[in-house]
Amino acid sequence: MNNIMPMSTTIRHNKITRTLSNSIMELEKTQQVLALQEECALVHWGDKRKNDLIKLVNIAEIDNTDEFKKITINRLDYVMPDFVLFKNNPYLHNEYDTRTAGYPDLIIEVWSDGNDKAERQSKLNLYATSSVTEHWYIEQNSNEVICYLGNKKIENQSLLNVLVTRGELEFDLRYLAI
Repeated sequence: MNNIMPMSTTIRHNKITRTLSNSIMELEKTQQVLALQEECALVHWGDKRKNDLIKLVNIAEIDNTDEFKKITINRLDYVMPDFVLFKNNPYLHNEYDTRTAGYPDLIIEVWSDGNDKAERQSKLNLYATSSVTEHWYIEQNSNEVICYLGNKKIENQSLLNVLVTRGELEFDLRYLAI
């Protein structure tokens, strides 16, 4: 199987994630917001390689945050979503800012042919473990944005329109519509 993605897939993927990050830059200057674009791992409990029940880390359940940030977070398995946003929900970083734990407000995955069915389902199941996390999925060859809030399917959106989160954040990706 050829693992090389077509150039147009990579270009569209990069434009979408870059535009999402740029949209948040102004908000980051005025509010406590953390946006991550594929550079920081989102940790979770459980080990997907052992078919454990995996779930995102609820920061409210952490008794010793210092120990968690220094030791535990580095031992946890992780995923690297294309875009993660923390606006209202708490998060913790490890001391190197390479791993993050918590329930993001928004996670966006831009699927490509390289994301097989099992990986897609695994990520959808993981993100659904937080009832407060909105998670969106964009196919490379479509304008449809499949949307969930926790494990509940919510109304899909389209790249033909300005995308709006449940928390009223807006992302204008219309120029990337096909």
